Amino acid sequence: MKAASKLIALTSLGLAMLLGGGCANLKENTKMDTIYQFTAKGRNGTSLDLASLKGKVLLIVNTATGCGFTPQYAGLEKLYAKYHGRGLEILDFPCDQFGHQAPGSDDEIHQFCALKYNTSFDQLAKIEVNGPNADPIYKFLKSIRAKDDVPDAEITKLRKLLAKHGLTGAQASGDIEWNFTKFLIDRDGTIVKRFHPTTTPETIDAEIAKLLK
Repeated sequence: MKAASKLIALTSLGLAMLLGGGCANLKENTKMDTIYQFTAKGRNGTSLDLASLKGKVLLIVNTATGCGFTPQYAGLEKLYAKYHGRGLEILDFPCDQFGHQAPGSDDEIHQFCALKYNTSFDQLAKIEVNGPNADPIYKFLKSIRAKDDVPDAEITKLRKLLAKHGLTGAQASGDIEWNFTKFLIDRDGTIVKRFHPTTTPETIDAEIAKLLK
């Protein structure tokens, strides 16, 4: 009888530990997926923990220095100069996947942007945004926002233009269409919009201002 009681007590204890401790561990290990879970590769071996940007409004852009959209750097710098003091951060990810239009090293890209467009926001390390080697940050962004926030006709127009010049952009559902696709993220880490490459920085000024209020 005593042995049976001891067995029941041990079983109850084990069950309590399994349920209580197990639930505690599950709660501890479960983390809602947000942009803040990632670390970006910086230039010269540095890194940027995106968790350090909590509370900021983020504009994440894949860029290239030899693209027809490269002059958008000027507009990006205007946004940065206007709103950085109020909490805007621009994360510039050079990418050479589209037409080989970002062939330089990280430092060469940075120097080009600083000299030609007077950029004061920093460029991060060059990455891939599509395909099996896409950076985890971009895999996440695309999984949450799989389509540019423009009419389908605008997307089709760009794809036809690229095809006319023998260039290839998006290959799979959710892929980044081309250089200067832009993701706008609010202070809570929510992806608000995914802007098409043809959407200029000037036209999203009001969107940023609204999030910074």
